[in-house]
Amino acid sequence: MAIDDPVQGIESERPTAAPETTPGTPSAWSSLRPLVLRLHFYAGLLIAPLLLVAATSGFLYALSYQAEKVVYRHELRVPVGDRTVPLSAQLDAARAAHPDGTVTSVRPSAEDGATTRVLMTTPGIEEGKSLAVFVDPYTAEVRGELTSYGSSGALPLRTWLSELHRHLQLGEPGRIYSELAASWLWVVALGGLLLWTARKRTSKRAMLTPERGATGRRRTLSLHGSLGLWAVTGLVLLSATGLTWSRFAGENIGAVQDQLGGATPVVTATLEPGAGGSGGGHEGHESMPGMEDMPGMDGADVGADLAVVAARQAGLDGPLAVTLPTDGRGYVVAETDTQFPVRLDSVAIDPANGMVMDELRFADYPVLAQLTRFGIDAHMGVFLGVVNQLALAVLALALILIILWGYRMWWLRRPTKERKLSAGRAMPRGAWRKVPMTVLLPLLAVTAMAGWFVPLLGVSLLAFLVLDGALGLLARSRTRRRAH
Repeated sequence: MAIDDPVQGIESERPTAAPETTPGTPSAWSSLRPLVLRLHFYAGLLIAPLLLVAATSGFLYALSYQAEKVVYRHELRVPVGDRTVPLSAQLDAARAAHPDGTVTSVRPSAEDGATTRVLMTTPGIEEGKSLAVFVDPYTAEVRGELTSYGSSGALPLRTWLSELHRHLQLGEPGRIYSELAASWLWVVALGGLLLWTARKRTSKRAMLTPERGATGRRRTLSLHGSLGLWAVTGLVLLSATGLTWSRFAGENIGAVQDQLGGATPVVTATLEPGAGGSGGGHEGHESMPGMEDMPGMDGADVGADLAVVAARQAGLDGPLAVTLPTDGRGYVVAETDTQFPVRLDSVAIDPANGMVMDELRFADYPVLAQLTRFGIDAHMGVFLGVVNQLALAVLALALILIILWGYRMWWLRRPTKERKLSAGRAMPRGAWRKVPMTVLLPLLAVTAMAGWFVPLLGVSLLAFLVLDGALGLLARSRTRRRAH
């Protein structure tokens, strides 16, 4: 929820329901409400532009998955043939097309009519990105090449939108924008939720749906609040998952996750000195039936085809990504199916003899690591495929509407009788003085902890307080001068 009505806030003209208290003693909520209103107003007013950019770019990003299938159809799809050629032949075709490149990994065709994606490092490709060469698995014909980014294999369209969403195409400095937006999103959303649910109503339906017959600011308020109620859970989850890979808060989240034993494990692919075709150092592993007579077993590298065979026999039956060996490391074959139920097991294969050196099952991940993976994949739109992407698009659109309705309330609440170009005002200063110490002290402690754990939230909140204090001193100074 982005912006509240500056004076009435998320409340209607009807009074707020309050718990029974002794006569003359304000309830904790009635004392806290003006402070929440003021925070919700200023946070919405100042952070909403960042949230609007993030929501708009996120909306486009969610739709880019399906758009890629249309824009890059020539590279991604081929006519279905009678039989596929060996993976090694497809790799050779990619190398022949780009002799100056080095193959790092390959994603074999995962379904009929899909191309194989060979990832390469080549001169001119930015760090963190790869050249994806698309090969017809039935003919080994190179269909084209595109820049690929990230573990999800984002192509140029989705990569551009992703970078716009993450850092406004400004690189590392631009990440401050997205982290600032994610840092405040949960605060604004939960503050709006508290204000909206505290309203006095004649029925629960008025909380869940827009008020019938309402007009003007009251109707806008009803739309803003009811839609925010439906979207608040998703917005908080987007905020939390977005912070996991932010620059500053992400480090703190990672440290806490490590302390709780929730770090994401990785399969061990390091080759032992002297390990080779004799199987030294791999006691307990047996060669796959029939592999002894297969081509390549007497060489230094069994090849990607046999690495895939080994992975399949180890139980990896989903779409695969095969990372080729490097100095001191063997093959890593990992499942890439993030749709529920996920298939994300991985194995390490000795390139000298094709035996499994290590295996890692997703079921063996720590629960916290599993939840982190689910959360990040859901944020990226890959957890449940097109359903996930549509849900993200709807949530982003909801946030855009909430923000626009918030600004409209701010504009409609302006005191037009004073001056035509005025705007809505915030709750008067000093609201915190009315909050009981039994509520204020714990609130300050929680705020300090949140500000430390989410640094950009703490720094920006402190900046708001300093600026607001300076404006308050200036206003009092002007009042004294007028009085004299």
